[in-house]
Amino acid sequence: MDSRRSDTNKKIYTVAETAKMLHVNRNKVYELIGAGLLPALKLGSLKILESSLDAFLEKYNGYDLSDFDNICELVSQQVGD
Repeated sequence: MDSRRSDTNKKIYTVAETAKMLHVNRNKVYELIGAGLLPALKLGSLKILESSLDAFLEKYNGYDLSDFDNICELVSQQVGD
């Protein structure tokens, strides 16, 4: 296995990288992890596996995650608010 993997082949993301991809701040990613919605592992600092991020996006696509205690499906009138 080539140890000089390019960023396009990356399978593990930092919290900052995950936040950038989700267009949220790092604190929101820590909140998602703390709420148990986004699995992570600690290797020095918290890391998110690409497969975990993909599963999270698939599971919560179409849902409002503004309030982790009240996750609900988006309805057409809410989209764009």
